[in-house]
Amino acid sequence: MNSWINLDALWKIVVVGLLTGAGLPALFALGLRLLNPPGQPGPSGPTGEAGVDRPTAGPVGYALAVLSFAVVLASIGWGISVIVGHS
Repeated sequence: MNSWINLDALWKIVVVGLLTGAGLPALFALGLRLLNPPGQPGPSGPTGEAGVDRPTAGPVGYALAVLSFAVVLASIGWGISVIVGHS
C-alpha cells in the first residue's frame, strides 16, 4: 500500500459516492415515474390534436413509489444522523 493513498478507504468512498450521488436521485426519479406512468396516444380531440390517455398508477405503482421515496428519505435521515453524531 502506498503511504500517500489509502486504497481501502478510497474504494469505500467511491462506492458510497456512486450510490448516493447517482443512486438516490435515480431512485427518486423511478418513484416519480411510478406515480405517473407513460400514456398511450388517444383519439384526436375536437381541434385535431392527438390526445393522450393517462393511465393511473394503480395500487402497486403507488406502493412502489412510496417505498422508493421512503428509502430516499431514510437515506437522507441516516446521513444527517451520521453527520450530527460525529460532530
